Amino acid sequence: MSNRPTIADLARTAGVSVATVDRVLNGRHPVREETARRVYEAAKSIGYHAVGLIRQRVFEDLPQYRLGFVLQKPEQAFYQTVAKEIEIAALSLSHARVFAQIDFVANSTPSTITDKLRAAAARNQAIALVAPDYPAVTTAIEELKERGIPVFSLLSDFAAGVREGYVGLNNHKVGRAAAWMITKAAKRPGKVAAFVGSHRFLGHELREIGFRSYFREHAPDFEVLDTMVNLDTAEITHEATLNLLQRHPDLIGFYVCGGGMEGAISAIREEKLEGKLIAVVNELTPDSRAALGDDVVTLAISTPTAALARETINLMIQAIDKGPTGAPGQTFLPFDLFTPENI
Repeated sequence: MSNRPTIADLARTAGVSVATVDRVLNGRHPVREETARRVYEAAKSIGYHAVGLIRQRVFEDLPQYRLGFVLQKPEQAFYQTVAKEIEIAALSLSHARVFAQIDFVANSTPSTITDKLRAAAARNQAIALVAPDYPAVTTAIEELKERGIPVFSLLSDFAAGVREGYVGLNNHKVGRAAAWMITKAAKRPGKVAAFVGSHRFLGHELREIGFRSYFREHAPDFEVLDTMVNLDTAEITHEATLNLLQRHPDLIGFYVCGGGMEGAISAIREEKLEGKLIAVVNELTPDSRAALGDDVVTLAISTPTAALARETINLMIQAIDKGPTGAPGQTFLPFDLFTPENI
């Protein structure tokens, strides 16, 4: 026997009659907007099978927007979370119907990114993109700007003065926060290191700059080693971490400025160094959560992905409705700090 909610269950949850629910579903007779929204919210809450149809009925007279999102590395848990939050934020809007098209790039070459960007622009009114700062990307964004399609940079900035706006963390402050954690957790000054995915990702570069500047200003007794490039991959980070530990057995900590933290985590476990190194990583994912619990990671600096999705969608709609601002800005979101004691 199926436990799927019935129309009677929906009516009872919404506090209306079955006939009213029927009118919302079939659009036969007008229903007050407040009542229709109540039916929709009830349908979402109980998992009613026709919630999509109800949403269409409720919001059919609202303005519609087609928004494109191009994210990095589809296999990474963080970007899957961002995609999910974009979908939730789009469905949650009560003043507009948003159709969010989400795509990913498997690699970050200029041609791959610009191809994805132009493909998204062919089907959408505004684009939000995670990308390195390549001249070819800037050129493509200039072309879209001339066509009236605003482009927003997500998480890592690019094309300053051309893109419509940046939404993400203040990456310079993120890097300083990572350095602060290491200095506070260290029993004594020593050697520290940083990994970046690529210096073409301005977010990574700003985190590295902030990381180094904190030590220079507040902890000059620490030695910051040469930065390592890991291309945001777990495999390279794993080998680089093992090599780093071999060359510097007196290393006290490191910060993974971009992706690839899974490799550093596996290297620490392989060398049985749990609790002996101060490791700072980005984003709270299943891997970093487990590493915090096992004392492999000391701190995870996390992006509030739900707020990122909501703010980006609102800015995209505003840009479509009101046109370019003329003064491209930056929207900084507060970042979350996770330790073994608050996961």
